[in-house]
Amino acid sequence: MSEAIKNGDTITVNYTGKFEDGNVFDSSEGKEPLKFTVGSGQLIKGFDDAVIGMVAGDKKIATMAPADAYGELQDGMIIDIPKSQIPEDMKLEVGQRLHLRDPQGQPVPAMVAEITEESVKMDANHPMAGKTLIFDLEVVETGLEAEAPSCDEGGEGEGEGEGEGGHVCTGCGKH
Repeated sequence: MSEAIKNGDTITVNYTGKFEDGNVFDSSEGKEPLKFTVGSGQLIKGFDDAVIGMVAGDKKIATMAPADAYGELQDGMIIDIPKSQIPEDMKLEVGQRLHLRDPQGQPVPAMVAEITEESVKMDANHPMAGKTLIFDLEVVETGLEAEAPSCDEGGEGEGEGEGEGGHVCTGCGKH
């Protein structure tokens, strides 16, 4: 029998991530199991916490509140941009995803939330912020050697919009 998983262990898991309505946003099905080091910050906190104490072969369903996933929706991440600051030839639609620039010039992904006569409301919250996530987990292997940090983006999700799924990484800097 293998030892129970703890922080610092490198493991592989098969998983399927779903929203509360049952829609799948990401899965390792048909791919290699996800390999990661527990507690290293590679994945969302709830995913790390869910595998603690499991052993190879264990399966479980883990429900993660927004605070343990991508956080709560933050009003401060909603930005009103006067239409006078939007190029006239730029066609915007509600739900469209674009990149804004922060004061340091870094790209900030955002979604067009609302268009009025005077302004465009942009939502820079993570697309999965405020959502409860449910993962079907199966520990495949434990006791593995850690690899250099990387981002296994996986496939695009089947969620409520492009770019919502894809993976549960939080440290790759691409999202």
